[in-house]
Amino acid sequence: MNTIFKTLLIIMVLVGSATEAHSQKKLDQQVVTDLQKTPKYGFILTTERHFKGVLGMYDLLIENGVTIEDYEIVVKGKVVTQLVKNSELETFFQKYKGKVKVSVCSVAMEKLGVSKEDLFDGLSVTPTASVRMLQLQANGYNTLTY
Repeated sequence: MNTIFKTLLIIMVLVGSATEAHSQKKLDQQVVTDLQKTPKYGFILTTERHFKGVLGMYDLLIENGVTIEDYEIVVKGKVVTQLVKNSELETFFQKYKGKVKVSVCSVAMEKLGVSKEDLFDGLSVTPTASVRMLQLQANGYNTLTY
């Protein structure tokens, strides 16, 4: 019985910690101070969930007073097929248009049959996602891969 109670308590703590981290709204002042040192951000991703998540991170940073000089998402893989006109992601992205740059990998577009004309407004095409990320890193961006 005591073991069951301890196990349940550990599970409750883990679930509570995961929930708190997932819905984080307030960043520590030290985090904000550290992020101010390099106000350029680059992300490379392949899923709709990560696309929406990285846009949500933009909101989190702005809401916490983090200065953002440049914020770029480099997209490759199957999610490219969802970056087309009249898609759910087009509607979702409208709030970020002009604030967040999205570069779409032309290799993925070619492999998946997506033309530049199919993409919704506000996106740019880059020759290859990997080279674009190297370019962002060379230019001092904080980068993350999803």
